[in-house]
Formats: sequence, C-alpha cells, structure tokens
Amino acid sequence: MIGKVLRGVRVQGLLRYLYGPGADGEHRDPHIVAGFGDLADLEPGVRADGRRDFRRLEGLLTQPLALLGERNYRKPVWHCAVRAAPEDPVLTDEQWAQIAAEIMQRTGLVPAGDVDAVRWIAVRHADDHVHIVATLARPDGVRPEVWNDGYRVRDACRAVETRFGLRSTAPADRTAARRPKRGETEKAVRRGRPVPSRTFLQHKVQTAAAGAGSEREFFERLQADGVLVRRRFSQRTAGELTGYAVAAPGDVNADGQPVWYGGGKLAADLTLPKLRLRWTSADGSVRGPSAVRPLSGQHLSARTRQAVLRTTVRRAADKARTTAEFLDRLQDNGLLVKVRYSQYVPDQITGYAVALPTEPGDEEPTWHPGSRLADDLSLTRLRQRWASPGARDMPTAVDDDLTVEERQAYYDDAAHAASYATAHIRRYLATNPYAVQDACWAASDALRTAAQATGNHHLRRAADTYDRAARARYGRIPRPTSAGNALRTAARLLAVTGSAKSRTTASAMMLVAKLITLLDTIAELRRLQHRHAQADAARKAAAQVREAQPTDPAYPPQPTAQAAMSSQARLAMAAFPNPWAPLQPTVPTGPAPPSPSPPPRPSRQRR
Repeated sequence: MIGKVLRGVRVQGLLRYLYGPGADGEHRDPHIVAGFGDLADLEPGVRADGRRDFRRLEGLLTQPLALLGERNYRKPVWHCAVRAAPEDPVLTDEQWAQIAAEIMQRTGLVPAGDVDAVRWIAVRHADDHVHIVATLARPDGVRPEVWNDGYRVRDACRAVETRFGLRSTAPADRTAARRPKRGETEKAVRRGRPVPSRTFLQHKVQTAAAGAGSEREFFERLQADGVLVRRRFSQRTAGELTGYAVAAPGDVNADGQPVWYGGGKLAADLTLPKLRLRWTSADGSVRGPSAVRPLSGQHLSARTRQAVLRTTVRRAADKARTTAEFLDRLQDNGLLVKVRYSQYVPDQITGYAVALPTEPGDEEPTWHPGSRLADDLSLTRLRQRWASPGARDMPTAVDDDLTVEERQAYYDDAAHAASYATAHIRRYLATNPYAVQDACWAASDALRTAAQATGNHHLRRAADTYDRAARARYGRIPRPTSAGNALRTAARLLAVTGSAKSRTTASAMMLVAKLITLLDTIAELRRLQHRHAQADAARKAAAQVREAQPTDPAYPPQPTAQAAMSSQARLAMAAFPNPWAPLQPTVPTGPAPPSPSPPPRPSRQRR
C-alpha cells in the first residue's frame, strides 16, 4: 500500500475533483467512508438539479483556519492519496475507514481521544484507493505540526499491510532518489526530452562525482558536460562555499530563467557536505577545493601507477611556470615528491621523483623519476619549456595520451577492484553485513563510470537501476573501507580512459563479468537484510549488465553470485549461533552441518 501526501491552498476545488467524474470518467460512486464526525452529516447533499451541495462540508473544514489567521500554513489543505496494490483484495468501506484512521493517528493530526484534532474526511470513488482531506488547523486555535508526515504515512501503510494481509512494501528508509514531479514529467514530454530535467541532472551529478577527485574537479566536470552550475556562498564567512545548484541547458521557467535544483533535491547523498566526504584526506580532514584526494597505489598495477603518475605530472607541468610552482602543484595533487639536489651548488634542485601514496601497513612507495615517466618530463626539459617564449600559450594536457596497453591496464585494475569488493562482501555476508555498506555505495560510482567509458546503454540503464541499492538508510554516509576505496579508485581510472578501444574489448568484457558477480552478491546481501526494494534494484541491475556482456567463447556468461556462493553463505549462516536472517526454503531441514575450522596460519620466521 502506497500513500502520497500533497498540499493545497483551497479545499473547495479538491472536493469538486474528488466528487467529479475524473479525467477519464474513472470516479464512480464517490462517498465518504471516514471523517471527524457522523458520516451521514458530512456527506454532501444532492440538489434538485442532481449536483452536489458542498457548502456545508466546505464550511466545516475551513472554519478552524479562521482562528489561525496569519499563522496559517501557506498551503493549509493536507491531501493524502492511499492506494492498494493491483493484486490486493478489494477492501470494504469499513476497512478503508480503519486505514484512514490509522494514517491520521500515526501522522499526529488526529491523536486518539483528542476532540480538538483537525477536521478531515476520507473519500472513496474507486475500489483500490481513497483520498484523505484535512485542513491544517485545530478548533482550539493550535497549528498542527506536519514534519516528516510522508514517512509517518509510510509507517502507517506498512502497519495496515500486516493487519489486512496486503502486499508488503519497502519502508521509508530514504534510499530512493527524488522522483520528478508531475509537472516536470509533462514538461519533458511537451518539449520532446527523453527524461525530465531532475533525472537528467541527477545522472550528470552522480557521474561527475564518481570520476572527480576533488571539489574543483567535480564542478569542472559538470561544466564540461554542459550542465549549468551555480555556487552558494556563506553569508557569514567570505568566500566559504556552502552549497551548489545545477540546471539543464534550455530548461527555463515562465520568466525565462534557468530552473535550478540543489544537490539535496536530486538525492540525499548529493549535497555538498556529503560529496565532500569523498574527498577527505587520510586523517579525516576535509581538503580544500583546489586539493585532490590522491589515488592510492594499493590496488593498482605497476603499469597503471606509471600512467597515473605521468598524466598527473604532465597536468601539473602544463599549469606551472617555475620549479617551485611545479613541485607545489604535484603535492597539491596528492603525490609524494622527492627532489634531488646538486652536489656542487647548495640548494640547487637537479631532479625529482614522484610516487603514489600507500595505505598504512603497505610496502614502501615506488618512486618514478620524471625522465622515466616521459622524455619531456625530466626537470631539465621542463625548465627549457618554461623558459620558451610560447610556454604560456601551450594547451593544457588532457588524459588522452594513454596507450592502448595502459587503457587495458586501467580496465584490468577496475575488474580486480570489483572482484576484491565481491570477496569483501562475501566475507561479511552472514556475520556483519553492515560493514560492507561502503562497498555497496562505491559500486554505483564504478558502474556509472564504466557506462561512461564504454558508452554502453545497457550499463547506463543498470547504473540508473542500481542507484537505490547503493545508498545507506536515511541518507547516511558509510565509513570508508578498503573495498570501497578500491571501487572508487576504479571509478576514477575509468573516468579518464575515454571511449573503449578495439584492443581493450577483452578487458571490458572481463570488467562486465566482474560487475555482474558484484551486483549479484549485493542483491543477496540486501535480501538477507530484508531490504526488498534495494534487493530488487540490485537484481534488475545485474540482469541489465548481463545484456551488455558480449557473446564470446573465451568469456562465457557468468553464473549468478547466489549460485556461486550458496554453499559458503548457507554454511556460515547455519553455523551461526543465532541466525539473523532466514534461510531459503530450498535449504533442507535438520541439524546444521558442523562449521569447518579455519586452516592454521603459518608462523612467520625472522630471517
């Protein structure tokens, strides 16, 4: 059962719509099934000409609004449409009356036993739904609170589903993105747009955030993609950026101005404060808009590390004009820098080497001198270029100088990251599923950038479908984990690969296969967590990714992760003292098999 809350200004027009024929004549036998008084007295009478007389009912509903005066809500009419699922049985008027009363009580508008509650009615004009109408004013002159009323309606719907045996629906856990409004959808249809502006902007912002390593790069990617960006600054601290809004090109209002959407109006995890958590440093402090969160070399191959270092150094060299500025830009981009000094002239820098940072406990970083990255990146060649008269007119380098082998290494590392995240989720599947939320969230970034890099429409559809399965409940941002960081690293790598080349087809196929296994694993995780809407989203996304998998004898279609991990997951769940999730009906009943003991760890010997 689904309930949708709307707000209006005038109750008169709403009543005439509810008792009218409807847009297509679908309103039949409209009548009140519940309300604040006797139903016979509340039911509008029929005039001699056959039309309804709403004057008395309108007066009863609007009388309390006069007591509030200027304290009234701008839209004081509260309207809630409640609809049952198509497969649900047809409910009686008495059952719909109980459902309406439950909703009004749980929202706090009509507390049990409160004689001064708001005035309301519930009108039924079809078998599968009712409309609840209330005015947000109490007869005692108090203005009722309606904060989070939509979530309370969702709780009431789930309660009546259990009571009447109706189809179970997902709770209001705020994992869904903001849906376009009816006017936005109709506007897109009139103008021939494939999707409403809100949906278009949501996809653009999510893709830009997935491939960006800093706040500045995020806005640059949005503008490069043709999105209009408006920054919001603090009124107290000069120059402090507190938010942003985006608009689609050509989407204007009646005054000819762009229609802006803040990040929070697109999805709960797209506000600027939550996006900034993507670009925090290792110690948890938020870096400035010009700083970049560096890629860790932990999950990268040697060829990928060298390519990342070369493109980062070249980008810094193109923007610098002196040695000191060049070295500062390297550090601002998060690279480790080591300089070489002259043995004859004190404090004279004769060379440099760079490395990607490593995670705590990893091996020492691998240093790469500039001359080994590229012939024109040695310090001597860079100084000669900076000293040339046309140095300031040289174009800024972009990430299009990757070789075919390096692009293939990027895809291979992304596939390894997906495989690593899958193993991480399976490890905690039955023992601590909440420890893998970061990997589920980061999988959305990898999926979106993979769709952008390959240009495959099946992957793009899968990224849109998986969107809900990625988010944590109530808009929370999960704590970063190694698996999540590996997927985010893969997303940033894929964001700079450009379109897929012919010689990277095999690597792209391997990435698709690994993504299928990852999504199947996440679908199983969400099912065990009883998050049905998120499980369905992950399962549908995996099916859409399978459509993107080319037919090749060397890469046969991948089996579902549920079949691949059924034995391990079920064995761990059966061996758990108090299973937190029910097993599938296919699991045979009887005593659980003994849990296998882990193999002994080899002892380390010092040499």
